[in-house]
Amino acid sequence: MSWQRPDGRQPDQLRPTRFDRRFTKFSAGSVLTHCGDTQVLCTVSIKPKVPRFLEGKGQGWLTAEYRMLPGATPDRQDREFLKLSGRTQEIQRLIGRSLRSVLDMQALGERTLTIDADVLQADAGTRTASITGAFVALHDAIATLIQCGELDQSPIRHQVAAVSVGLLEGEALLDLNYPEDVSADVDCNVVMNDALEIIEIQGTAEQGSFTRQQLDQIVNLAEKGIKELLQLQREALEFNKIC
Repeated sequence: MSWQRPDGRQPDQLRPTRFDRRFTKFSAGSVLTHCGDTQVLCTVSIKPKVPRFLEGKGQGWLTAEYRMLPGATPDRQDREFLKLSGRTQEIQRLIGRSLRSVLDMQALGERTLTIDADVLQADAGTRTASITGAFVALHDAIATLIQCGELDQSPIRHQVAAVSVGLLEGEALLDLNYPEDVSADVDCNVVMNDALEIIEIQGTAEQGSFTRQQLDQIVNLAEKGIKELLQLQREALEFNKIC
């Protein structure tokens, strides 16, 4: 291998990942997600109503918001207020789609779950860390509804996790950090559930193109990483389990 990973990891090795649950006091579910030097605070809020287009249909909704805080990168990021960048809009839609895919909206009932993913520190992989951490926060939010007697059973049907894979100098690397992300010839983000079914693949060749064989290599490596992330989620949720 000609590319040497800056942190000394093997090509198929995740960054150290952990979930600090119940990180904030007032959210129904919250977790500070650490993926290497990337840190994302994921919180879940619950409202007993749904958007107008769903009123009276007996089903719920989940939406997501994503922001990069000003001090998350070496150069200060301007706050986004009324006008969101295209990148921010795309990421928060991805987070929303990923989490909705594992929910039974009929079982959720007419309530709205809002995921807020706030990046405290960015070292690449913020969207994948947001998805993986948001699931842990979502689990705790649903557990709160069950504890309060508002739900009889969980509407969560699957786990969900996400990871990045890049091609650098012809080799696939799992869970890119920033120096790798900016150097990658191909950058992919993969989202899967706990049946290892694909929810979404975002793949871009920064220069030139990549082959079907390389895509298969990327997806296989992502599957390995997602299996490990799903296990880390389970371990975090079994520790001090509340439902």
